[in-house]
Amino acid sequence: MTSSASILRRVGLLWCTLAALLACSSSGPPPAVEPGTVSLVFRHGKISGDPRPLQDLIRRFEAENPTIRVRSEPLPSSTDQQHQIYAINLEGGSGGIDVLAMDVIWIAEFSRAGWIRPLNEFFPYTAQASFLPNTIEAVTYRGRVFAVPWNIDAGLLYFRQDLLERYDRPPPRTWSELVETARIVLAGEHNPRLYGFIWQGRQYEGLICNALEFIWGNGGDILTTDRQLTALTSPATRNALAFMRDLIRTYHISPSLVTTADEETSRHLFGNGQAVFTRNWPYAWTMFERAGSPVRGKVGVYPLPTFGNDRLASTLGGWQLGITRDSRHPREAWRFIEFLTSTEVQKILTVQVGMLPTRRALYEDPGMFATQPHLARLGPILAGARPRPVTPFYPMVSQVLQSEFSAVLAGLRDPETALRSAQLQLEPVLRLEAR
Repeated sequence: MTSSASILRRVGLLWCTLAALLACSSSGPPPAVEPGTVSLVFRHGKISGDPRPLQDLIRRFEAENPTIRVRSEPLPSSTDQQHQIYAINLEGGSGGIDVLAMDVIWIAEFSRAGWIRPLNEFFPYTAQASFLPNTIEAVTYRGRVFAVPWNIDAGLLYFRQDLLERYDRPPPRTWSELVETARIVLAGEHNPRLYGFIWQGRQYEGLICNALEFIWGNGGDILTTDRQLTALTSPATRNALAFMRDLIRTYHISPSLVTTADEETSRHLFGNGQAVFTRNWPYAWTMFERAGSPVRGKVGVYPLPTFGNDRLASTLGGWQLGITRDSRHPREAWRFIEFLTSTEVQKILTVQVGMLPTRRALYEDPGMFATQPHLARLGPILAGARPRPVTPFYPMVSQVLQSEFSAVLAGLRDPETALRSAQLQLEPVLRLEAR
């Protein structure tokens, strides 16, 4: 008899394949173009918030480049679903993609698989120097650059500035201060719909980003500097994971719903005035401050707390633009990437969409500070954001950690058991990398 787990795996694979096929066909055949005109397919994740600014920019690019047409094909907002669609399409050679937006964690995997082409001929060192160094490091694999940083992310702490001022509390520098402040505010407000701290605890990539910020903030890690897994089972890592569980089960600062929350769930709850603190990416600032937002003018932003040290503990995120190996129009694709990552376009996307720029000059631009006053404070946080483990086998690493971390938050495993299980599962993965 076929086991339930086997059936579920088959159903999951069927849905992934169906999603990939729908993604390839949902936009229909390429639009008819005049002779001598090139048609590019641009795949990217669904834009958080208003998608019109990106659409307007694509039309502007076409007006400036009348021999190039761009078909935008948005993918689901979930990075896990995007990865599944890319992997199935590109491995099968049926992607039909020219330019693709990639999460920072996919570069090593996609380049090793031969799905994307190196860009050194288009993107020399002199051009790379205009971007934040950690973003260039993130798109470089074995000495070659495979993408251009489009926007950068780093985990941030958002807080209700009005509530902290009401109770004479400063922004928390440590996690214990956050717990204390949340308790004081919740006790004073007597609002059963107000939560202390909302974050992303659902079993997906966002959980890894959140967990690493707790782990790094306690001096722990996943790998040692010589890429050994002993860091994963260290007391610092174990205690950080235990603290995440205790936020829900002991301190009652975070509700149990965080175990099903992603970025948008968190943003909506905080944006509706239902939380004192939240962890999210920089895009959320624009949403909190837009017209009609219940928290407009009431939100502060700060580096994520640590467990008593001064190190920055934000996870590096962001999206990069690359060209597929099978693209028949790499030069036109490069021209499109060059446009989307230009100083002017990055400025537009920052102001209108909340996609933070990767170009260094924009963090020194007084004109940007006039409309985005938080940008001056974010510069050091973004520049110091730390990458997740860089490996072409990162999806395997992430899946193992997601499962074990989620089991801890749900109370199904204690941190030590979960981390030792993760270590046993990941040791063969690292041996593959060493080959």
